[in-house]
Amino acid sequence: MKSLHLLVALCLATTPALAQTPKPTIVLVHGAFADASSWTGVIKLLQRDGYPVIATANPLRSVRGDAAATAELLASLKTPVVLVGHSYGGSVISAAAVGQPNVKSLVFVAAFAPDEGETAGGLSGKFPGSTLGPTIGAPVPLTGGGNDLYIRQDKFPAQFAADVPLAEAKVMAATQRPIADAALAEASGEPAWKTLPSWFVYGDQDRNIPPQAQAFMAERAHSKQTVVVRGASHVVMMSHPDAVAKLIEAAAASR
Repeated sequence: MKSLHLLVALCLATTPALAQTPKPTIVLVHGAFADASSWTGVIKLLQRDGYPVIATANPLRSVRGDAAATAELLASLKTPVVLVGHSYGGSVISAAAVGQPNVKSLVFVAAFAPDEGETAGGLSGKFPGSTLGPTIGAPVPLTGGGNDLYIRQDKFPAQFAADVPLAEAKVMAATQRPIADAALAEASGEPAWKTLPSWFVYGDQDRNIPPQAQAFMAERAHSKQTVVVRGASHVVMMSHPDAVAKLIEAAAASR
């Protein structure tokens, strides 16, 4: 009996406890007309539950370039990663995760999940419902060619963040980061969602990416779980951070 107890003790001493397995790092990629602060509510919930979190700054210049910047960050991390993208950030994570062995899953938050050859602009127009076009202000010419695009501040709350308190939506409108028009028209490459498990969450009142388009992309990607938040706008992670954080944690816990 003593020998058996000694053998069990040795096994326990040499086998890492499951509780000591590090949680994956959650990498959050914001979309156009937003910035990393749009993840604040979600970050608080994830950190409360013990997840390391990085909300990276998305350059919003080109799908390929933005994905390369994100991939550099991913390559520097020594833990498994759950990669999360909002809106145009979905196009970025679809490309950035290709060839990154530490990325275990993808989460699309009111986001594009383009197939090879598809563009964000094309997917927005694939189904009716987007009212973004008429709310875009006068293009801002760039020295190197092309234009930066902003949503008109007076149109921003209703278009982008209808379920966020008006005062907060007005601040978002003033601090929005522009996207280069070329990025919305750039064809995507082979997407990571074809080989990585993916989760989707979006609002049924999204006025940027039609809910029907998001349902189409989720089904095509064989989504592990799709959450549709009733009454939520395009910034579902701000108005319903609990629902978004819960789905991210489900992706993180998945084997």
